[in-house]
Amino acid sequence: MKDKDLVNLIFEWGHLRKIKHEGFRYLGVSDPESVAEHNLHAAQIAYVIAKMEKYKNPLEVVAISVFHEIGESRIGDVHRIGDRYITKDEERAVRDQLEKFDFKNEILKLWEQSENRSTKAGNIAKDADLLQTCFVIRELQEHGHNTGDWIENTRKYLKTESAKSLLDALEKTSPLDWMKDLKTFRNLEKK
Repeated sequence: MKDKDLVNLIFEWGHLRKIKHEGFRYLGVSDPESVAEHNLHAAQIAYVIAKMEKYKNPLEVVAISVFHEIGESRIGDVHRIGDRYITKDEERAVRDQLEKFDFKNEILKLWEQSENRSTKAGNIAKDADLLQTCFVIRELQEHGHNTGDWIENTRKYLKTESAKSLLDALEKTSPLDWMKDLKTFRNLEKK
């Protein structure tokens, strides 16, 4: 394994900052979040769901989430409508990306768990992936975008009770509610 190969791989994964979640364009979003932005938030949600599910190793779930989109640095983000018409081989993209590296099997195993929903950790990570998109959809709703039944359609794909519970709460919560307890400015709090 050469340092130059590692540097190239890291640059390639960094390209996820430039790839946008294309499905949001159908909702009129001209500058949707990047795959990298999605990935970070999904990993954070994955940790929370893993804790809620009392999963023994929440950091494993975070690792699955961190690597679940790496193939998109080669194939881009294909939204569900495009999926009907385009044949893509994301597994091949991931395998090709990793072929030179001694850690290839470890990362491929993480990727496969989410993609195939083959383990409890993979189900938690995939639920976090789906739930993260619902958080964005809820924000878009608050800003007047017609999101149709996106959230309700997502519900049927969630496997964990914790993700389902969070989705129920998400639907009843304004994306700005978290600020309500921060009503005063720091300077005004001084006595």
